[in-house]
Formats: sequence, C-alpha cells, structure tokens
Amino acid sequence: MKVTFKIWRYDPAKDVKPYFQDYTFDVKEGMTVLDCLYYIKENIDATLAFRASCRMGICGSCAMYINKKPRLACETQALSLGTDVIEIDPLPNYKNIKDLVPDLTPLFEKHKNVKPYIIPENEQEFLNPTGEYSQTPAELEEYLQFAYCIKCGACLAACPTVGTTPDFPGPQALAQAYRYNADNRDFGEKERKVQVDNPKGLWRCHMAGACAEACPKGVDPALAIQLFKRSFFFTGRKPKARLIPLNKEKPAQGGIKAPEPTV
Repeated sequence: MKVTFKIWRYDPAKDVKPYFQDYTFDVKEGMTVLDCLYYIKENIDATLAFRASCRMGICGSCAMYINKKPRLACETQALSLGTDVIEIDPLPNYKNIKDLVPDLTPLFEKHKNVKPYIIPENEQEFLNPTGEYSQTPAELEEYLQFAYCIKCGACLAACPTVGTTPDFPGPQALAQAYRYNADNRDFGEKERKVQVDNPKGLWRCHMAGACAEACPKGVDPALAIQLFKRSFFFTGRKPKARLIPLNKEKPAQGGIKAPEPTV
C-alpha cells in the first residue's frame, strides 16, 4: 500500500520555524512506523532525526505523536492505522531538540525528585546488609503493575495538566512515587509525600485519564495517582517486610551463600 508520511521537521541550526515534509513510498504488511522511519532515513532522506533503540517496546526511546496520539513507533503497525496518510510529530509538552526528538530532561528530573528507589529503614543495613527482606506474591502484586513503566514519556505528552502547569510532577513521577510507597520493603513514604503534597503536586491532577490511555505498557498512572491520593487519608499502616538474617559464611539448609555486596 502506498502511504504518505507527513513528518514534522525542525533543525534549530537553520530553520526559523518547524514545517512538515512528505515522504511517499510503498509500505509492506508487517512494517512498523519505526521501520518506515528507518526506510526514509536509509533510502530517501538521511537528515531525518528521530530517537530509537531496542525496537521491542522496552526502551521507550521511540515514543512520538503518531496521528495525534502518543505511541511507540516500534509497536505501531503502519497499515493498522487504516489510512494512507500518517502524520508524525514529536511528543508534545516537551521542548523540541530536532525533528522528532523531544527533550526528555523534565521527565527524568521529575522522576528523580520523587526518589524512585527503595529507601531502607536502617541506612547501615543498606550499606552493609545482614539479611534480606521477605515479600510474598500478594505483596508483590501491590505495586507490580506500576513497576512496568519504561519512561517513554507518552503519559506526560498526553496529560493536559502538564501542558498548562510545567511544575506539575506528571503522571509518570507520581505513579512511580506510589509504586515505591506500596513496596513493603520501602520506608520512604513520608519523604515522597512531602515532595508532592502541594497545590501543584499530586492534588493538581484532575483525572483526565489521558495518561492511562496513552501508556503503551498498561501501567495506568491514573490508577496509581488515585491510590496515592487515597493513601493520604488511610489511617491504617501496612506491615513492612521482615528482615531475614543471612549467614554469609554458612548458608541455611537448602539455601545458598549470600553474595558479596556490589559497588
């Protein structure tokens, strides 16, 4: 099928403003949008800039605006869009570096601000572990869905609040803050709540739900945000993981020797 790709072009070194450039060629069944972009770059226009890596829907690098929706180019079959004109823009709500390449710095900065890692109750236990924290399958299920985030940035591109309030943490950061709060091995809930408990933080979300629709991995940041809000009014306290001591010299019966701490 002959398809025309209407692609956003912008080179800050020479262009006064962005413009669209058309590329028309035959697309075969099975070709993804990313395959088509590579075809253009290798056979038609080597100057086209876009970001990609794994081609397997894991790295999140190739997130872009395809026919007015945030999608992963590597997971989007070109012919499945059901049109002979496909428009491709860089993700909105980000600065445009060049062509289809957005500046994802705000995404990673906001992610870093919510301390997206397990904060131990005892720092010395973290630096020199004497055991491991137990976790049941049910406790894993409490946060597992939200751990599938690949940081593609699609949810921020879809979020209307991010578009109007640059200081808003965004669905990605808020979902990851909840993901670690829900982890029974973590003790950093108070620290994260301080980061987001303000008018431009968690409470700025008005539940448009666009982030949940845009997420290519089914993380559903909107659900995490709702659960996060509920946690502010939840008076009970879930039990934390129990530390199981390890014998580094002599493993427990049927067990293995604990590995040496890494750098």
